[in-house]
Amino acid sequence: MNTPLSRRTLLAGAGAGAVAAGLGVRAAWSDTPRRRNATPPNILLFTVDDMHGGSPGCFGGRADLTPNIDRLAGEGVAFHRAHVPIALCQPSRSALMTGRFPHRNGAEGFEDIAAGVPILNELLQPLNYLTGILGKVGHLGPADRFAWDLSVLPDEQLGMGRNPADYARHATELFDRAKSEDRPFFLMANSEDPHRPFSGSAAEQERFKDVLDEIAKPSKVYGPDDAEVPGYLPELPEIRQEVAQYMSSARRADDTLAAVLAALDASGQADNTIVIFMSDNGMAVPFGKANVYEQCTRTPLIVRWPGVTGAGRTDDEHFVSTMDLFPTLCLAAGATVPEGLDGRDLTSLLKGGSQSGRDRVNTVFHESSSDQRYDMRGVHDERWSYIWNAWSDGSLNYRAENMQGLTWPAMRDSTDPAVAARAQFYLLRVREELYDLANDPHALNNLADGGAPEALARQRAAMDAWMGSTGDPLHDQYREEVINA
Repeated sequence: MNTPLSRRTLLAGAGAGAVAAGLGVRAAWSDTPRRRNATPPNILLFTVDDMHGGSPGCFGGRADLTPNIDRLAGEGVAFHRAHVPIALCQPSRSALMTGRFPHRNGAEGFEDIAAGVPILNELLQPLNYLTGILGKVGHLGPADRFAWDLSVLPDEQLGMGRNPADYARHATELFDRAKSEDRPFFLMANSEDPHRPFSGSAAEQERFKDVLDEIAKPSKVYGPDDAEVPGYLPELPEIRQEVAQYMSSARRADDTLAAVLAALDASGQADNTIVIFMSDNGMAVPFGKANVYEQCTRTPLIVRWPGVTGAGRTDDEHFVSTMDLFPTLCLAAGATVPEGLDGRDLTSLLKGGSQSGRDRVNTVFHESSSDQRYDMRGVHDERWSYIWNAWSDGSLNYRAENMQGLTWPAMRDSTDPAVAARAQFYLLRVREELYDLANDPHALNNLADGGAPEALARQRAAMDAWMGSTGDPLHDQYREEVINA
């Protein structure tokens, strides 16, 4: 059986053809022919960092939290069943920029994308696209393959990634250059919000004590009485306080989106620009990030494409992945779509059509920011969420960045038996988890041990088929342990 390390070594040494061959992958799946003899659109990809998929008002969150995200949704299409393939910043972004799951692009954690795996920038640059990135620069590598025309670091020129005016200023620089050179542009604008440290927190005061004057204040600040604690977390005062701080950071991310969109409007190029909004993963709290729970990977995906999407549409039927953006943007720009992608072209859905085979989504996790392996696999459909925790052995304790801050200590130290049991479960997990999202939307009651045998069998079969089709290096282990047990 291939180990994750041997898998990465294999990918790193493979050319494009070798990567696509013999690994159980399928050809690119597109419903739309390549554009020809058309003016290529500009692309503005705006990402936020660690925003819970249900936080924006247009996705069911507090109505006054994200007015500009909501406004963008009113001008395009909002996908309510969109997921990232992995709930961790760098591998999530690497999957987006390659259209491939992490175990197929080599970037399972904080590694570079493997040699021979096509990336979006390399396909756009021969088409004369001017490329730029604002923030999160080090979360895409290798740097020489991305070769951004404009690259702006958050700590040096963007107020630690938390100053909307700085984002607008540098976005304008790229927009103006594209216009003067008569070139289409691709700008990836990455807000550091609402990543920790949250706005107004003691951690923010300590970490940024020497540069606080460079960090903008949110246009609205929330307090504990305003907080809406996600249902997968217990109601504790410390958690309510931290959620309020997270909400203030989310509001500042919304401010940053507003500033960049205003710069785009001022440039006169909005009418020929595809605007995409998304989060790279869920909220940085226990059960909210760096796992495969549904709330970890669900992302508030919005696409506004003048002349294509129409305005104010909601797609709450199709499961889509941010990997689908790769072939979609290739086709929009007129680039040849590489073979062997995991993402599918979204164009027909953007136009209001339908696509078969979008009744579920698969998600993965490999390693934490400390390089500890916690391999997990998930498959989620309209009703059922199934998880296989390959790492769980009854003794290994889970550790990740989402346990920093106020929430995890409050759970860990609680004297409430239910909260203490929830915290203990988070540390150790069990090999399989199954949740009935129709009756248990926050995944609190595990039914894998006999609670729903027919659903468990279906989800196991779906997992088995997916692992085989993508050449998952743990497929043999899964079959031996689960399917053939």
